[in-house]
Parts: sequence; structure tokens; C-alpha cells
Amino acid sequence: MTVTLSPAEWTSYETAHRNRVEALVSGHLERRRRREAHPVEDFLFTYYPTRPNQLRVWHPGPGVRLLGATQYDGRRGYKYVDGAASVDPAEAERRADSIRWIRRLLGATLDRQPQFGCFGLHEWAMVYRTSDVRHESWPLRLGSERTDQVVESHKIACSHFDAFRFFTDSARPRNVLQPTRESQPQLEQGGCLHANMDLYKWASKLMPFTPSALVLDCFELARDIRTLDMRASPYDLSALGYSPVPIETTAGKAEYAAAQRIFAERARPLRQRLVDLCDELLS
Repeated sequence: MTVTLSPAEWTSYETAHRNRVEALVSGHLERRRRREAHPVEDFLFTYYPTRPNQLRVWHPGPGVRLLGATQYDGRRGYKYVDGAASVDPAEAERRADSIRWIRRLLGATLDRQPQFGCFGLHEWAMVYRTSDVRHESWPLRLGSERTDQVVESHKIACSHFDAFRFFTDSARPRNVLQPTRESQPQLEQGGCLHANMDLYKWASKLMPFTPSALVLDCFELARDIRTLDMRASPYDLSALGYSPVPIETTAGKAEYAAAQRIFAERARPLRQRLVDLCDELLS
């Protein structure tokens, strides 16, 4: 079924989208102008490749025609026929292999039982026995020696390749899994903070087919997860207003796992919507 929107209809959606984007990106852009970095709030703009200007473009998704939307004429992934713009099925055919891989990963993660026992130790493993830390402007909450002791006194069970690849050389053998890019569909699970943050990455990679509202829903989830990720990290970010989640304690572990479950519940319908989108594009 195809829906055709008049200029008055689709411009109202576009305006609402741009207002939502500005609220999400304005802080980052202001810090960038001041040449300031923020270890929590800038992460989605520095780790993931999607730029604010790309987010500003409103995409209605498949099955929608936009009358008179000439700005989409010539834009990659779109066709402009009979005075209306819509996403181009030919672009989905060209990207079919990539869409299949994303669908395989998301579908496998959706079907797998979530795990809630990692306690965010991936961030600790990234600073284990090294002075070369990623956020050198921020001190370690427990200091280097006690941080290393936390790593050594816990079982590290990280299932996410893009977290594991930042482990220090000393920390990698301590992980009960040895994730690779090839094994990602076999290991990724819905309790993992990074797997759920990555929904934003997959939604962005599927643009322009992903409806922009879904992209921003994934962005907001990833932003909220990043906050927990860094509150539970070994860094002391109290100067930025972030109270720690002390995962080295019983209470901290319980707090982390409870938040992890809430994020898994938020992520599941978003992951399902992306799976459904892939199925639609591949049908």
C-alpha cells in the first residue's frame, strides 16, 4: 500500500523532524564550536559515522510518496516520478547483501535469550594494565591499581566484538569469549548495552529506507544507554554531574542489571521494526 502526502502534509512532518533533531544535536554542535569534548554526550557523533546534517534530512520510509518534494530529485536512494518523490526500490536491490547481513544479525539477536551478567566490565577491560586510557582527561574513580583488581576479581563475559576489540592486550585473554566480526551474528544478544546502542548504527545504515522517526528513536535509546555505560565505567565523571554506578559492589551490580533489563525492553520493539523493514526491502 502506498500513501501519497500533499506538500502541506509532508512539510509538517519534516518540520517536526528537524525540530526534534536540533534538540538532539545542538549541544554537540555548540561544544564543537568551542572545541570542547564530552565523554558521554558526544559519543554518538564521534563513534558512529552519521553526521548531524545527515540526521536533519527527513526520510518518510517505504510506501510514501511526497508530492512536489523536488529536493529529493537526484538524492541517492530516491526517485522523482510524476511530480512525487519516493524511495527507490532499485537502491534496495543494489544494497541487498548489506541488508541481508543486517537482517541476519538483528534477527539472531532478537531470537536469543538476553544476558544480564556482564556488569559493564568491558569499559574496565579497556583500561586494564595500561596508562593509555581513552578518556585521559578524566581520572579513574578507584585509581589504576584498584581498577586492575576489579578486572582480576571478576569473570569478564563480553559478547560484543566492537567493545571487545578495544580491550587491552592484557585483558583480552580474560574474556570468556573471543568475539570476531564473523561470529557477531552468533554471539550478539539483547541484554548487551553496545548491541542495543548499535540499533542506531543499523537504522542509520539502512537510510534512506528507515523512517526518520525510527532513526531518532534508536538515537535516543543509544544516548540513554551511553549514560549508563559511562556511569558504570571506571572513570570519575562526577564533575559532569554523573553519579557512579559502582559495579564493583553488590548494590552497583544490581543497579546496573536492572537498568540493563529496562534498556533491553526498550530495544526489543525497535529491533523488531528494523527486522520488519529489512524483510520489506528484501521481499
